[in-house]
Amino acid sequence: MMEMNLSRVDFCQVSTTSQKCMHILPASGRKDPLQKVLVGDQAGVLQLFGMKKRDPTHVFKTMPSAKICRVSLGGPVGGVKEKIFAAAGSEVKGYTKKGKQFLTFATNLSEDVQSMHVEAADLLVTGKYIFNHYRDLQDINYYYSTDEINDIVCLPLEKSESQDEVTPILACNDRTLKIMKGSDLQYEVELPGPPSVIELFCNDGGEQGDEIVYGTSDGRIGLVQVTRYGDRTGPIHKWQVENADSLGGVISLDNYDITADGCLDLLVGRDDGTVEVYGFDETDEPIRRFKQTFNESVTAIKAGKVSNIDYDEIVLTTYAGWVNSLTTEPQTKEISAGGEVKYSEENQAKIASLRQEIEMLQKQVLTERDNYQVQAQNPSSISAVPGFHINNKFVLNRDDASYSLSLEVQMSIDHVLIQSDVPVDLLDIDKNSAVISFSSCEPEQGNFLLATYRCQANTTRLEVKIRTIEGQYGKLRAYLTPRIQPKTCLLTTYCIKPLSLHQRTHSFDDTRPCNKLTLTGKFSAAEVHSWVTFCLPELPERVPAGDSVNFIFTSTFLDTQLNCTYRKGEAVFLSDNISTISILKDVLSKEATKKKIKLDVSCDLNDDSIEHTLRLIHPKLEYQLLLAKKVQLIEALKELEANESSVEFLSPEYRQILEDAEKLQAEYKKQPCHLERLYGMITDLFIDKFKFKGVNVKSRVPQLLEILDNYNMDNLKTFFETAQ
Repeated sequence: MMEMNLSRVDFCQVSTTSQKCMHILPASGRKDPLQKVLVGDQAGVLQLFGMKKRDPTHVFKTMPSAKICRVSLGGPVGGVKEKIFAAAGSEVKGYTKKGKQFLTFATNLSEDVQSMHVEAADLLVTGKYIFNHYRDLQDINYYYSTDEINDIVCLPLEKSESQDEVTPILACNDRTLKIMKGSDLQYEVELPGPPSVIELFCNDGGEQGDEIVYGTSDGRIGLVQVTRYGDRTGPIHKWQVENADSLGGVISLDNYDITADGCLDLLVGRDDGTVEVYGFDETDEPIRRFKQTFNESVTAIKAGKVSNIDYDEIVLTTYAGWVNSLTTEPQTKEISAGGEVKYSEENQAKIASLRQEIEMLQKQVLTERDNYQVQAQNPSSISAVPGFHINNKFVLNRDDASYSLSLEVQMSIDHVLIQSDVPVDLLDIDKNSAVISFSSCEPEQGNFLLATYRCQANTTRLEVKIRTIEGQYGKLRAYLTPRIQPKTCLLTTYCIKPLSLHQRTHSFDDTRPCNKLTLTGKFSAAEVHSWVTFCLPELPERVPAGDSVNFIFTSTFLDTQLNCTYRKGEAVFLSDNISTISILKDVLSKEATKKKIKLDVSCDLNDDSIEHTLRLIHPKLEYQLLLAKKVQLIEALKELEANESSVEFLSPEYRQILEDAEKLQAEYKKQPCHLERLYGMITDLFIDKFKFKGVNVKSRVPQLLEILDNYNMDNLKTFFETAQ
């Protein structure tokens, strides 16, 4: 693997930024060979600047207006893209590279523009659910998506058979890419996670112009070919990179030859601040060559020659508004004989200027603080609460069946209070430097968790991992207090759903033994959709169009599946896990009762599904029991090792435990309550099996736990079959 050395350089700071809010314009020519950086922020300011002697020099800067949520570049087919387009609210404005505004276009979207792509005379914009296609500012195509649209691109017209045939591609929250033809959905491509960003591979879609690189909200990246290829039709998945290091979700992508090896590299920016460079070393599969972590979400990433014509650099923007660079230019330091670092005259002048600016700002802060204290003592004065925006995500990770809660603000965080009215577990995160303290709770009062994270200085982003229990549902609340005066706090609330560990998918295995739950009654499709949305995550707010609706889910913890089909007056649920059916029956009945709707409920149970579910749990339970046993032996084995000159007398199995001691303990620490959670699922399965038969077997639970402590699959199956 080729090692890369990139040095960080800070350009400037703007207001908070949104995804895809920054671009690098092409160089103007010989007279001005350096490229310019274009940034739009949430204060509504669009600015274009170049770098001169490491200082930003503005070409133009607009006045503050509505929040800019997308910035895009446009130009003729096959030509230079240097026309600037910015989307704010439901409007799109166009600017020349000199800053002259040539377009103000009010789209007919009923919602704000969320994503945008410009291709020659075609303007493609999307709201949360709506896609509109304009040609020469005339509305020609429209599509209403069944799920939220996260991003949009268009296959390049220069590689299309017809330059009138635009092929938009929508990245949707239901784990699909939707390939459009006019106003119609041509077909869908299923992805391993919800795509949060898509780009043309190699900036032009590859050889055929139809290759799309995507990044998902759970941290995966991949490449898919979306149209006809050779004598095959339909999508071809070329490669996929798993999120083995449990990094953040992908927010931004770019293609640029930063390693100067003649092959475009893939640049990746994530919501946990990680920047990665992937190269292609004589293979079609990407290999990571560089990784660096910032303290803030990376909202946009591009590369070019911005500061020095001889050196490439990666330019990125963060949520808090920093415009940074990772440059290939060596940042050398001269060290004197006494060990002191010698700086160039240019750097010395810059350091002196920065020190002077810091002193001036400190004086201003002290003056304003004194003025505030004087005004606060005046009985007639009113203290205004400062407003601030929070960038937050609550995402389910399939790999470890846990939720990742990330909270980010522009200023430093003082502390965050997490409160839950349902039982949840907080998991350790290595990159979390905050100090956590727990307060005593009263579960009988509906308070199961009260934890405070005290953050270190200059921390603007906090990430927390949470594991929920299916069947237990309620609210999780986060109270964030930043380091500002006067003290203020922002509350964000997240729903813990009854089937919180289920995740959307698009395939259902009919060969598995399934249990069936059927609900009939006088309810509308919208009402039953609201009940299902209350139970399951990753569903659209609005009921999809059509006579019947179908959603398929898989359990991230057990790999069981759930098929939901419903329409006006009828809902059918299929699952190979009887506990899933039991939870749905209880919650849906309760929701219908609230609406005073009478339901006819029927359950068709398959006894074979019990053994099937136990077999799915078996490898996980066996592994956790073995891990717990190994961890218990470590201390005793270490004592033997300390007292004996050699451990050769130990069996190979015990010697291996000693060698892997740190790894085993770290793994065990990362899985708190994992064994108890599996015990709980088997207990629920046991109770639910007999509950549907009208038998209460809670008195047999201690006997079941005793069998689990001395686990044997055959004994467990026998107990399930004979217990009554």
